Amino acid sequence: MPRFFPTVLACLCLFAPIIANAAGAAAAKDLPTFPLPLEDYRHVEEEKATQEGVEELGLWDTLVMRAEAEPINLVVTLLFFGAIIHTFFAGKFMHIAHRLEKEHAESGEGKNKRYVNGKEPVSFRATVFHFLGEVEAIFGIWVLPLFLIITFWNGLGLDVAIHYIDEQDYTEPVFVVVIMAIASSRPILQLARDALSIVAGIGKHSPAAWWLSILTIAPILGSFITEPAAMTIAALLLGQQFYKYKPAPVFAYATLGLLFVNVSVGGTLTHFAAPPVLMVATGWGWDLPHMLFTFGWRAVLGILISNAIYFMIFRKQFATLLAGAPEPTPTQEADPEADPVPYWIVLVHVGFVAWTVMTLHHPPLFVSGFLAFIAFTVGTSHYQYQIKLRGPMLVGFFLAALKIHGGLQGWWISPVLGSLEQIPLFIGSTLLTAVNDNAAITYLASQVPIFDTHTATGALKEGADLLRAQALQYAVVAGAVTGGGLTVIANAPNPAGQSILNKFFKGGISPLGLLLGAAIPTIVMAFCFMILPHVHFR
Repeated sequence: MPRFFPTVLACLCLFAPIIANAAGAAAAKDLPTFPLPLEDYRHVEEEKATQEGVEELGLWDTLVMRAEAEPINLVVTLLFFGAIIHTFFAGKFMHIAHRLEKEHAESGEGKNKRYVNGKEPVSFRATVFHFLGEVEAIFGIWVLPLFLIITFWNGLGLDVAIHYIDEQDYTEPVFVVVIMAIASSRPILQLARDALSIVAGIGKHSPAAWWLSILTIAPILGSFITEPAAMTIAALLLGQQFYKYKPAPVFAYATLGLLFVNVSVGGTLTHFAAPPVLMVATGWGWDLPHMLFTFGWRAVLGILISNAIYFMIFRKQFATLLAGAPEPTPTQEADPEADPVPYWIVLVHVGFVAWTVMTLHHPPLFVSGFLAFIAFTVGTSHYQYQIKLRGPMLVGFFLAALKIHGGLQGWWISPVLGSLEQIPLFIGSTLLTAVNDNAAITYLASQVPIFDTHTATGALKEGADLLRAQALQYAVVAGAVTGGGLTVIANAPNPAGQSILNKFFKGGISPLGLLLGAAIPTIVMAFCFMILPHVHFR
């Protein structure tokens, strides 16, 4: 089956908006507004509240009014939830694809023909089902009916559909593609492995020692090299040092859930590494000390507690892991281990990582750096793994499609967030994160007036109003990072981990298995963020 097919489609879909930008920017000012800005609903809501003699509409009345004002709202949200439901059937589609491949091979269809470069015939039907089973491709598939609905909806049209997709910010998807490719290079992996090996050496480099060191240090490292880079390194090392021993499914999913939750909260020691924090840090005035002393220490404590709980639960299974290690056959000779990468090459790769992180808001700069990185790897290819872009490109495709869908969910997410007080808001933010990217949750919250510490005139709120705004800001971000491991779509780095570790799970990673595996760490993080006393160490 042509494995390049999803990659090519991902490339086209990921970069098509960049190409479309030049063609459509001039005409955009004459197009109907889509989606309707959230502030436009408020005027209608205030009028209806006045007519009904109430101070403000209830949540249900608000949602009904917005659905009536813009009927397409309900349609695009149903499409979004259709994509989420589709992810639960990805394994089924893969199973059908494999069955069709087997039937096609046994049928001998097309064997008597000659194909390009001696290629074997493939089943087109199997390829289609394989594509439908690619988790990273699912949201992109559902962009197609979304595009058609916008195009043929009365009052909108093709130009509006193109403009909507064109105006989304795809910086993060492109950044993830680049940082995944660089972070998965042999020099970076060697450096990460050598650093974590020092800690794992305390436990004599046993699988348990590697497990603890990777799941503790790598997520915290995400606060400095960004979460996508930390996820890539952690997932690759877990594959080499843990998953290769074929742990029991429950243990495997528990580790996956723990990884996703730890990475989600591990980026909160700084104000620039975690996507949900990055969305609000500037507007809310959050700096490095604020993040470290408000969120950071709680995140580190939660990671340590979660790791300890899972270590105690599965401690007996660590002893049996070595029995599951693949053994070479008697006729198979082991390849001699390649010489280590010279440290000057490692330093150059670290420089590329640093450049990419420092310029993460400037795509022309980090993409140019990536091109230089590719050129450097060609010149040092005898020390390098082959750069594989299929995985990073599919992850970028996933995130780009998620942004397209997520940009149309503000009509219902924003009033839901705005109707909740601190504890219900934390719970709501955690649960909403499971069905939408957590960065989108915090961004939408930043557009709700009650979350702002300043009044409409720009003056700082006072007294109870100020304390309430600060409490709500904390609750929505804490909930967003706490729920970041519940699903693949909850946090931007998760698709990177899913792409790398999917091969270790029979039939692919199950959304339900991930949800159950992440449940305990999520509860632990909820305790650390919302139950522990709010003590600031400064």
